[in-house]
Amino acid sequence: MLYSEQVFLVAGLSRSGISASEFLISRGAKVFIYDDVDDMNVRASVERLESIGCVNVKREELAEKAQRCDVLVLSPGIPVDHPLPVSFKRAGKHIIGEAELGAINLRCPCVAVTGTNGKTTTVSLLECIFKAAGKKGIACGNVGKPLTSCLRELGEDGVAIAEISSFQLETLYSLRPHVALILNVTEDHLNRHYNMENYIYLKSRLLKNLAESEFAVLNYDDPIVRGFQEKTRARVVWFSMRERVEGAYIQDNSFCWYGERLFSVDEMTLDGDHNHANALAAIAAARLMGIGNDPIRAALRGFRGVKHRIERVGEVNGITFIDDSKATNVDSAIKAIGSVKGESILLLGGQDKGYSYEPLFEAIKSSDVVHAVIYGENAFRILNAALKTGYSAFTLCRPFDLAVRVAYLLAEKGQNVLLSPASASFDAFQSYEERGKRFCELMETLRRESQSYVKAEVTGGEDE
Repeated sequence: MLYSEQVFLVAGLSRSGISASEFLISRGAKVFIYDDVDDMNVRASVERLESIGCVNVKREELAEKAQRCDVLVLSPGIPVDHPLPVSFKRAGKHIIGEAELGAINLRCPCVAVTGTNGKTTTVSLLECIFKAAGKKGIACGNVGKPLTSCLRELGEDGVAIAEISSFQLETLYSLRPHVALILNVTEDHLNRHYNMENYIYLKSRLLKNLAESEFAVLNYDDPIVRGFQEKTRARVVWFSMRERVEGAYIQDNSFCWYGERLFSVDEMTLDGDHNHANALAAIAAARLMGIGNDPIRAALRGFRGVKHRIERVGEVNGITFIDDSKATNVDSAIKAIGSVKGESILLLGGQDKGYSYEPLFEAIKSSDVVHAVIYGENAFRILNAALKTGYSAFTLCRPFDLAVRVAYLLAEKGQNVLLSPASASFDAFQSYEERGKRFCELMETLRRESQSYVKAEVTGGEDE
C-alpha cells in the first residue's frame, strides 16, 4: 500500500482510530478524521490529531470528503452496516480496520487469540510467559494497545500477542498468525451480528489465512470450536478440561502437555475452571512458540489475574466488593457466579446485546447468589427473564450508583457485592473499565461514610 499516494478517512476516534491516524500520518498519507460523538475526550483527540496533520471532517462535509477518500479505516465500534461504510462499499472503495492496517505492516510472528470469553486473560498470561522466558512478547489488539502502535517496538524479533474481537474480524483480512487460538463461542453481540451463524462465522475467520506450517489451538470441549478443525489447513492442537487430547489437558489435577506433567492445578493462583481452561490454551500456544516448561510454570504460578475480571477490590464492614465489570455477556457472568466463593449480592444490567437472560437466572438459582440488584437500560428485559424462570429475590433500581448502594445495604457481613453485569456498559459509561472504576469509587465512598458514621457515634453528634 503506497500511503503517500492515497487518501484515508478514519472513522471513530477511540484508541484504535487515534493509533491508525498517527500511523498513517507517519507514512505520509493524507488523513481525514471523523467521529459523530462530540464530547470532551473526542475534542481532545481531534485537537491532538490536527496538530500532526490530520484534517477533521464535520458531519455536513462527510459525503463530499468521502468521495475524495480511497480507503475507510473503520473503528471496531462502528458496524459494517452503518451508512458510512455502506456508502464506501457501494462506491467500490476499500474498507479496513486498524487491526488490518497493523497486520499489513507486521514484520514479526503473531499469536492471535479470539473467543467469546477469556481473551484478555489468555493474552495477559501469554505476555507473562514470554516475559518470564526473556522474550519480547507484547499484548496488543483489543486488549488495550492497538497493533499499529506496537509495530516499531515489535520490530522483527518480537511476538505480537493479539487479542482479536468479532468486531475487528469484520474488517480484518490479512492477519496470518503462527498460532491462532479460539477459546470458546457462546452468545454475544447478537445486537451487532444479528444471529449466531454470523457470529460463529466471524470467529472462524481468524483461521482462514493459516497454512499447513502454522497452528490452530482449539477448545476440544466446545462443540462449535471443535468443528472449526474443518475450516483450517493448519495443524490443529487441542486443549481440554475433560479429555486427554493431542495438546494441553488436565490429568490427575495437573496441567499436562502431550503426556508431560507440568505442575499441579492447585499451584495456580487463579481459581475457576474457566481460568484453568485459559491456562491450558496459553500453555499450548507457548509450547508451540518454543517456550520451555520453567517460564510457563513460573508465569502461571504468579499470575494474579486482569483488572475488572473477578477482581477483589476491597472490603467495607466485612462485605467484600468484587469487580467483574468485564463480564459483558451471560456466559461470562455465569462463570463468575460459579467461581466466587461465599454468598453474593449480584449487580446485573447495562446495555442490552440481544441475547436471552433466562440461562443466567437458571444458573443463579443453583448458585450462592442470594439476591440480584437489577439496574440500567436493559433492566426490564432482565426483570422479565427473572420472572419467566421463577426467580424472585431481586430489587429493581435503574441508576448504577444507587444500585451499588442498595447492594451494599442488602449485603450482610461475610457476603460479597459482586458486579458481574452480563451486559455492555455503554448505557452509562464509555467502557467496562470506566464502569469498574466507578464501582471502586463507590466502594471507597461507602467506606468513608461508614467511618464517618462510626466516628459520629463515638464522639456523639449534635442535634440540629
